[in-house]
Amino acid sequence: MSFFNSIGRSMTRAPRAPKRSPTPTSATFSPTESTSSNHNTSTPSSPVVSAPAKPLYLCSPFVEAALVKGNFKTIVMLPKYVDIMEWVAVNVYDFYTNLNEFYGVLSECCTQQSCPTMSAGQTLNFTWINQDRKSVNLPAPTYIDYVMSWLQNLLDDESVFPTKSGQDFAPSFPATVKHVYRQLLRVFAHLYHAHYHQILHLRSEPHFNSLFAHFLAFGREYELLEMKDVKGSSSSPVGIGALWERWKDMGILEG
Repeated sequence: MSFFNSIGRSMTRAPRAPKRSPTPTSATFSPTESTSSNHNTSTPSSPVVSAPAKPLYLCSPFVEAALVKGNFKTIVMLPKYVDIMEWVAVNVYDFYTNLNEFYGVLSECCTQQSCPTMSAGQTLNFTWINQDRKSVNLPAPTYIDYVMSWLQNLLDDESVFPTKSGQDFAPSFPATVKHVYRQLLRVFAHLYHAHYHQILHLRSEPHFNSLFAHFLAFGREYELLEMKDVKGSSSSPVGIGALWERWKDMGILEG
C-alpha cells in the first residue's frame, strides 16, 4: 500500500500515548543531507592495497542471526481498521526509540577520535548541511546527536506527531517521515559499518539485525525508503546495500 497515495483518506484514529524516550542533547536545527566520497588515491610509490575484507555483518552465521524467522513483509502490513497515518507514526516512534537505545549502548565506542566522520562504507562519508547551507564533515557522534535531537523535537511537536484524539496529521507528514527515514537509515549504516564488531561482542546481532530488517521492510512497504539511499552509487556504495541484497536473496525482505 502506498503511504503517499493515502493522504486523502480519513485520518480519524484512536488516541496514542504521548510517551517519549530520552535522547542526547545538541543542536536542534533540521538536518539536510548530503554525501561525500572519500576515495583513497595511490601514488606510484604506494604499496598495492588489497581488497577490503568481507564485512562481518555479511558473514555466516551473523547475517542469518535474527529474532524473527520468515519474511518481514508479513509484520509490516497495515492492520485492519487502523489508520495508515497512525500506523506509520507509531512505527517511526518505535524505530527511533529502539535505535536510540542501541546507540546509547554503543556511544562509548563511537567517539570523535574513533569516528571522525560519519562513515557508512569504504569510500563513503555522509556530510551535514549547516545553517549557512554549507556541506561540512562532522564526527559521527555529533552527526548522530543532531539527528536524534532533531527527531525528538519532531516527536514532541503536536503539529507533526499529534497524540490527542481528533487531531489530524499535517498534509506534509508523509514527506517529513520520508526525511526522517533517510536520516535513521544513515545511523543504521554507520553502526553496521563501524561498530558491528562491538554489537557482536554484546551478542546483540539477532536483535539489531531484526530491528534493521523490520525498518527496511516497513520503509519499502510504505514508500518511505529509496533504494538509492540504501545502496548508494557505484563509486560510493553504502555498506548495508550488500546486506539488503543478501537478505532479499534469503527471502527475508520483499515478496
